[in-house]
Amino acid sequence: MSGPTLVIDLAEPLAPAALRELRALMVELSSHFDEKRPGFFDVNVPAERLGVENRRQEDWRKPFPLPLLGNTSADEELTGLVGFNPQREDWRRPFLVYLMGPGFGDEGTFEAEHADELEVETILGFKPTHAVNVSAGCNREIDHVATALLTAAVMDVIGGVAKAELLDGQASVIAGLPGVLGIADDDWMVLGTAEFLRAWVGQPAFRLVK
Repeated sequence: MSGPTLVIDLAEPLAPAALRELRALMVELSSHFDEKRPGFFDVNVPAERLGVENRRQEDWRKPFPLPLLGNTSADEELTGLVGFNPQREDWRRPFLVYLMGPGFGDEGTFEAEHADELEVETILGFKPTHAVNVSAGCNREIDHVATALLTAAVMDVIGGVAKAELLDGQASVIAGLPGVLGIADDDWMVLGTAEFLRAWVGQPAFRLVK
């Protein structure tokens, strides 16, 4: 994929009931849905369904409130999200959301992504057995916002811990946000909850690593 990716680490294999709930969420959020194998979803997710307000008919320089962020006050509304023009955007964002690990597929990718992560495992308090990748198909500002909010929505259903690479200087900015479980890899990786992802999106100059 050409956009950012977030990883959700899981302490145990996804139970059939949880997989059904994940599938139902993908169907609910998607304008296009294709399940290539159990737990591997090729979807288009309209940004509005993630809580991003579409103001294509208004002044595009206004902030974009995100209801999924929770109780963010009006004074704190996402002033960092004014750098893109939604009039030029197709808001049906393409994503691959896929479960990895023994018994589900992409075992080699899972093993490669989780090799030599002792520091991460110490923060997690468990050794991941499986993971879900949320990968955006585009790399515009809206894709970074949508990736974080879609990952948070998936975590609401299946649990797990989000793992994100960091840009230079981001660690000091996000360290005090709610839901941060720890920062690893010499300040180049953060682990956190769905609450953290929603809080992070609200920060000025928010951006994921492509």
